[in-house]
Amino acid sequence: MRTQYLNSLPEHWRPSAAVFSALGDATRQKILLLFEPGEELSIKDIADQFPLGRTTIVHHIASLEKAGMLRARRAGRHVFYHINYDIVLEALTNLRQLIAEDTALLAGPASPARR
Repeated sequence: MRTQYLNSLPEHWRPSAAVFSALGDATRQKILLLFEPGEELSIKDIADQFPLGRTTIVHHIASLEKAGMLRARRAGRHVFYHINYDIVLEALTNLRQLIAEDTALLAGPASPARR
């Protein structure tokens, strides 16, 4: 058991934790799936696709932005959002690295799973 992580996440995992937390909500997942590659969308563009209030959509967008998954670009009075693929890829890379390390340990000759 890895009890060393109970009190604090490793520094390199903190952005990943925010990404996975943000992805824990189906509405946020749907918001991300709205974007075509390279596309920018406004809050109105996004809100018009959901049967939810604008305030609710703004909350979800803010959560995605706080996690670093969406970036904003201001153009006058308008704000356009686009996906920050780098932060998502970093989170997936951290998870894949953990899985690869664990499966390598499991495959080793002295692993408890093989006894």
